[in-house]
Amino acid sequence: MRLLHTMIRTGNLDRSIEFYTQVLGMSLLRRKDYPDGKFTLAFIGYGDERANTVIELTYNWGVERYEIGTGFGHIAIEVEDVYQACADIKARGGTVVREAGPMNAGTTIIAFVADPDGYQIELIGRRG
Repeated sequence: MRLLHTMIRTGNLDRSIEFYTQVLGMSLLRRKDYPDGKFTLAFIGYGDERANTVIELTYNWGVERYEIGTGFGHIAIEVEDVYQACADIKARGGTVVREAGPMNAGTTIIAFVADPDGYQIELIGRRG
């Protein structure tokens, strides 16, 4: 397993990309609109996603502002098999809050589990 990315929500995606790239020196690695889900994802970081942990900026269309307490989204962990990881987590007493299946408006297999404090961890199936 390895840590993939941390997701934070933004009310202005272009402003956030400019900050992380221009102010902090990261690179925009990829950006994709999901019209059916009404959101855009942008991944930024200091290196290629295959070898580095990055930040996922999420812009939910039409939302211009978040309370700082709701700005943090989740931690993501890559797993070999999301379905098996959920079964293993349940067997060890963990809580699966979103069963394994395709992401909203996409095809990547994901699931979410909650830690004891309620923070969510996304499980993402290893990519080919």
